[in-house]
Amino acid sequence: MCNEWIENRQIETHFMVRIPENFGYERRKIRFHRAAIERCHFHKQSNTNLSTAVSIIVGSHVWVEDPTKAWIDGEVTKINDQEVEIETPDLKRVVAKLSKIYPKDTEAPAGGVDDMTKLSYLHEPGVLQNLRSRYELNEIYTYTGNILIAINPFQKLPHLYDGHMMDEYKGAPFGELSPHVFAVADASYRAMINEGKSNSILVSGESGAGKTETTKMLMQYLAYLGGRKATEGRTVEQQVLESNPVLEAFGNAKTVRNNNSSRFGKFVEIQFDKHGRISGAAIRTYLLERSRVCQINDPERNYHCFYLLCAAPQEEIEKYQLGSPKSFHYLNQSKCYELGDINDAHEYLATRRAMDVVGISKEEQEAIFRVTAAILHLGNIEFTKGKEIDSSVLKDEKAKFHLKMTAELLRHVFFKILKIYGCGSMGLEDALCKRVMITPEEIIKRSLDPLSAAVSRDGLAKTIYSRLFDWLVDKINISIGQDRTSRNLIGVLDIYGFESFKNNSFEQFCINFTNEKLQQHFNQHVFKMEQEEYTKEAIDWSYIEFVDNQDVLDLIEKKPGGIIALLDEACMFPKSTHETFSNKLYQTFRNHKRFVKPKLSRTDFTIAHYAGEVQYQSNQFLDKNKDYVVPEHQDLLGDSKCSFVASLFPPIAEESPKSSKFSSIGSRFKLQLQQLMETLNATEPHYIRCVKPNNQLKPAIFENANILQQLRCGGVLEAIRISCAGYPTRRPFFEFINRFGFLAPEVLIGCFDEKVACGKILEKKGIKGFQVGKTKVFLRAGQMAELDARRTEVLSNAAQTIQRRMRTHIAHKQFIEIRKGSVVVQSFCRGRLAGKRFEELRRITAAIKIEKNLRKYHASKVYSKLRVSALKLQTAIRALKACKEFKIKKQTRAIIKMQAQWRCHRCSSHHKRLKKGVIVTQCRWRGKKARKELRELKRKAHERGALKEAKDKLEKQLEELTWRLQLEKRLRTDLEEAKANEAQKFKSSLESLQKNLDEANATIRKEKEAASKAIAEAPPVIQEKEVIIEDTKRIESLTTEVNDLKTSLESEKQHSANLEKKHAQSQERYEDALKKLEEAEHKVQQLQDSLSRLEEKLQNMDSENKVFRQQAVSMAPNKFLLRSKSILQRSESSHLFGDTKPPLELHSMSMNQRDLSELDDQPQKSLNEKQIENQELLIKCIAQRIGFAGNRPLAACIIYKCLLQWRSFEVERTSVFDRIIQTIGHAIEKSQDNNETLSYWLSNASTLLLLLQRTLKASGVTAGLGPQRRRSSATLFGRVNTSFRGTPQGVNLSFHNGSLSAIDAVSQVEAKYPALLFKQQLTAYVEKVYGMIRDNLKKEISPLLGLCIQAPRTSRASLVKGTSHPINNAAQQALIAHWQGIVKSLKEFLSMLKTNHVPPFLVRKIFTQIFSFINVQLFNSLLLRRECCSFSNGEYVKSGLAELKDWCYNATDEYAGSAWDELKHIRQAIGFLVIHQKPRKTLDEISRGLCPVLSVQQLYRISTMYWDDKYGTHSVSPDVISSMRIMMTEENNAISNSFLLDDDSSIPFSVDDISKSMEQIEISDIDPPPLIRENSGFSFLLPQAD
Repeated sequence: MCNEWIENRQIETHFMVRIPENFGYERRKIRFHRAAIERCHFHKQSNTNLSTAVSIIVGSHVWVEDPTKAWIDGEVTKINDQEVEIETPDLKRVVAKLSKIYPKDTEAPAGGVDDMTKLSYLHEPGVLQNLRSRYELNEIYTYTGNILIAINPFQKLPHLYDGHMMDEYKGAPFGELSPHVFAVADASYRAMINEGKSNSILVSGESGAGKTETTKMLMQYLAYLGGRKATEGRTVEQQVLESNPVLEAFGNAKTVRNNNSSRFGKFVEIQFDKHGRISGAAIRTYLLERSRVCQINDPERNYHCFYLLCAAPQEEIEKYQLGSPKSFHYLNQSKCYELGDINDAHEYLATRRAMDVVGISKEEQEAIFRVTAAILHLGNIEFTKGKEIDSSVLKDEKAKFHLKMTAELLRHVFFKILKIYGCGSMGLEDALCKRVMITPEEIIKRSLDPLSAAVSRDGLAKTIYSRLFDWLVDKINISIGQDRTSRNLIGVLDIYGFESFKNNSFEQFCINFTNEKLQQHFNQHVFKMEQEEYTKEAIDWSYIEFVDNQDVLDLIEKKPGGIIALLDEACMFPKSTHETFSNKLYQTFRNHKRFVKPKLSRTDFTIAHYAGEVQYQSNQFLDKNKDYVVPEHQDLLGDSKCSFVASLFPPIAEESPKSSKFSSIGSRFKLQLQQLMETLNATEPHYIRCVKPNNQLKPAIFENANILQQLRCGGVLEAIRISCAGYPTRRPFFEFINRFGFLAPEVLIGCFDEKVACGKILEKKGIKGFQVGKTKVFLRAGQMAELDARRTEVLSNAAQTIQRRMRTHIAHKQFIEIRKGSVVVQSFCRGRLAGKRFEELRRITAAIKIEKNLRKYHASKVYSKLRVSALKLQTAIRALKACKEFKIKKQTRAIIKMQAQWRCHRCSSHHKRLKKGVIVTQCRWRGKKARKELRELKRKAHERGALKEAKDKLEKQLEELTWRLQLEKRLRTDLEEAKANEAQKFKSSLESLQKNLDEANATIRKEKEAASKAIAEAPPVIQEKEVIIEDTKRIESLTTEVNDLKTSLESEKQHSANLEKKHAQSQERYEDALKKLEEAEHKVQQLQDSLSRLEEKLQNMDSENKVFRQQAVSMAPNKFLLRSKSILQRSESSHLFGDTKPPLELHSMSMNQRDLSELDDQPQKSLNEKQIENQELLIKCIAQRIGFAGNRPLAACIIYKCLLQWRSFEVERTSVFDRIIQTIGHAIEKSQDNNETLSYWLSNASTLLLLLQRTLKASGVTAGLGPQRRRSSATLFGRVNTSFRGTPQGVNLSFHNGSLSAIDAVSQVEAKYPALLFKQQLTAYVEKVYGMIRDNLKKEISPLLGLCIQAPRTSRASLVKGTSHPINNAAQQALIAHWQGIVKSLKEFLSMLKTNHVPPFLVRKIFTQIFSFINVQLFNSLLLRRECCSFSNGEYVKSGLAELKDWCYNATDEYAGSAWDELKHIRQAIGFLVIHQKPRKTLDEISRGLCPVLSVQQLYRISTMYWDDKYGTHSVSPDVISSMRIMMTEENNAISNSFLLDDDSSIPFSVDDISKSMEQIEISDIDPPPLIRENSGFSFLLPQAD
């Protein structure tokens, strides 16, 4: 059986990928596939008074109690009646009762759910497991309905609280984003604004759970929303936080569980005005633990201020006569004096600084610490019995010393103390040891026994400390500032949580009483929320009972007859003891179900609180409850000369009796608690339950038992109990159908209503008592388990069917494999037989071939011998013949070669002479040109003193290079001359040799003739012999001479080759020198360009300085004189640069002498009026929408041409610029939401700015420079284009691809200050209009983006329907309607920008930032909402991104640019969501291949939040998660970054970028609008013929 089961498991694993899609979620759950499954159904009554049955079968996963881990999971292996055998993950067997186990949801997400009301099984282990799963992923916040559970991470998580998070949660509906303390604060703020009702946030938890930090975060977010302006540099939130060190010093102490436990309740009121802005704040304190001043338990400490004072500087200690804490009675009751991680001396100084910040003066601080030191000395005053009966005196000298020190420290307190020692100390002693009783007859002074005197001493100490603490709180409130007229507030309550220790005294009794009150308030709120949920879903809830804890409250506070009333009664009787008090309690409450008398104690009692039973020790109840002000103490402190102490003890009303009036801490505690509850009942509550995960106060430790206890104490489990009393399981229709739809597949055929389908499924399975609301299915406790059991049974049957088919498939496969194996064996055997036969035939064939080849070899050998002999004979004959022919050819070749070398030498010499001449000519020409340019550059460089040193260096380098070049030339000339001389000598030598040769030949011919003649005449024998001898000698001599000539020729050739080699080397050196010269010229050119840029910057700076100087001068020159001066300057400039054209005047009329005389005669006023009229007409024209001429905006072109024609850029003062700017600004402000108008002005403003950028230049820099300085500033060897200053300034400008032509470069106008200011203002308007258009588009698509991140419900419900019924095209279009809405907005926006001819460069920038905004919004929403990190949602977003990609493709790169690349974060995140087989991916593959842009924090969050709602697959492997966590820890050590993205709202371009990107703008053919076309003053705007 075991082997069969293993085989089945292997088959299942192998076939896992073939399971149909309907069973995708169940692949991990099917773990039992035996032939026969034992099933047993039972009914379990839960411990929460549930009446619905829960079904458990063999194989079910359940939770069982464990003594160490609280709860452990396991699988049911056997059921015996009422007992269940469970196998745990560590293979241990556990036997438990049916009533003690709970079903486990195996399909719960690995990262938990953000709201525990979404849990399938809402019980104790389910809640604990969900919190644990989220805590391991650093998800410290979890909802339970609208209650927030915050687990202290014990580490800093700054990314959870930065500005990005505040922006995301601002205005977001509660529950839409991940749980967060900001969501609670935002919900309370929105409720206050919308409903006009005050709200409160109750933060509770035990010591160390993080209540104070949570309170800080709440106040920080409320200050962010309220936006109150700072008071004296500090906001309300800052002031409240600055008061924390003071309140913690005087109100916090070390307890068993926390080193800095608040021993008082704090209610911070944030007050708001009618506009929702913070108008003030106040701190209300409740329930200060006064008894701690006099009595503490080991190992706790008293309030921090006492220990801080003992660690003060030495002069303070000497002044107050303090010492070690061990020497004071109020501190040495516990052996704990120091805290390991806190330096009391540093904390003392920090507290003093905090007092300064809060506004406590030095005198008040001195008084505070004097009173604090006096309390310590007061505690050391001990008493003993006196001589009289029931009297007491000081015990010893030590007691007297402390009494005197108390009197000394309070010397400014008692006006009766005239001396430090003397009557002052005696008066204090009388106040402590005696009482005054006033009767109608007389005043009686009664002595107190030592015990009563000690009680009187402790009462005085507690009273002084309590009044001091109240004074501090009032002082802080005065410093913060309250708004008495505020009607709306948000209160944040930070109060101690439920406490249960080994020894519980009066303090724990009061604290738990407070928590009982708050728990009742909490239960009522939770029950109210349940009722609202049921009412919202329109279901019947009238039968749900609400169990209250009023009986416990009556037990404690009922009057008369409650524990507090009995305690006060016992305190009134002097002879009462804790035994009598305990007996009174036993008698009174012996039949009370909440009161229990321990069996082994006579003074303890137990109360059954909502969080569990707590046993109290009543030993010190009476002493700690006594709290009344003795009249002697009141008189002594109330008559103080010190205003500080007198304010602590105001005088008692006259009608009050002077005798002692009883007062108890319990009564005051109950009164303050009643006031707190009244405040909370008047507000709308919100709850935050803080949880401490471990007692070690370390991160990543989750103690189950500890957290369960805190959940009980915090009322979370009580809230769950209330939920379980109704319908704890609530599922939306689509989720219910997705999970249980296949239980009734016939219901899902065709189109169906989800609500009806859910009801039919439940009715078919016989489920009773459920409710179907408007959007959800409500199930009673246990019904979810029953449905899961039936679902498991269906899936199990399906798995068995799959296994049967798989076994058949495997058997058939095995048969086919066996058949194939037999065929292979047969083939092998036949092959072996055929091989043997083949081997035999091969050997026979080989023998025949050997014989044949041997015969062939013998015949071939004989033939070869004959052939070799014949060949040798033929070779000898042919060799003799070839030798003769070779000699003849050799002589012929030598002669031809000699002739060829001589002709080559002659041609080479001629070529070199020509080349030398060309080079010399070029060098002289280039030198002449360079010297000319050098003279020109030297003349121009004379003005550039800034590059004098660089010029000198370059000149030195030039001289050195010139010297080297001349040296090379001289060497080369000498070489050429030497070479020519050698060639000439060689030629002459050769000619002489040739002459000698000719003469020798002639001599030989003559001698031959003479010899022939002599031979003919002489006897034959004798003459022949002599001739032979004479000719032989002559020939030998001639041969020797020829050989000498050949040797000389060879030496000449060698010498010529050496000269050629040297010439080549010289040529190479020359080329290297030329290269270096070219490099030097390139560097000179670069330096010249740099100099030009520096000069331009210098000109701009000088122009600005000149403008500032001109502004400082109050005298304004005459406008006409300025114009005349400007005209004259331009005339001089034109003559200086050779311009023959006359300059233009203001209205493009030639100015001659006659015009000047006429102009002098005209009044100045008429010119100004004409100019003003023209300006008015221009402003009126551009105020209208005059459209475009082609792709050119008319308004910009007309403005530019008018300003250029009127020479407005060159005047010192003019109003036309301001009027143009005002017109543009008015049009923009009037149409801030009209993108059409904004686009029109963006096109005009950018075009006008482009024209100004390429026309204007700063003036006043080079005007004062002389020609010599300008000549000296020219750089060496630069290619400087000739400047034509005389070009008329009214000429049309032409721009090609962002670069100025040569004419454009010199047509720039020297602009004055108004023109430069106009350009800056125009730049600001371009940026402003750009930002307004971009922000308007963001506002338009923002609502759609919130809908695009999550698939509509129809698409998620279609996961069930879509398996058998594919979605049609219309449905698919409906799913992406929101995306299509965004695309439609983008198309309309692009069309509008094109219509208004906005430059493509700006269009690209707009859409790039818009797509970046889309990327930020979608990506941040994805990281903050877990329901968005699903597989189906990834497919939905991916389809939407495809729509955006299509838009980018259709828009082309000209307008879309790199917009698609801006979506890289969301694209990679969605790619990760929809990729399959995530567990197989390594971290390197994910971080480098799949998501290289995403950070580790972002990958970690997506990986942990991912859940597959379609196929049920897992996220990445645990190893990858661990690696990510390690990497995040390492990065956090260096710096902690937020995982959210930030939207970039900056202006992503500059004026230079616009200038470089825009194309050609031709303005010469612009036709003006009809409004100004007929005006003669604008005739220059009319197009002119070429």
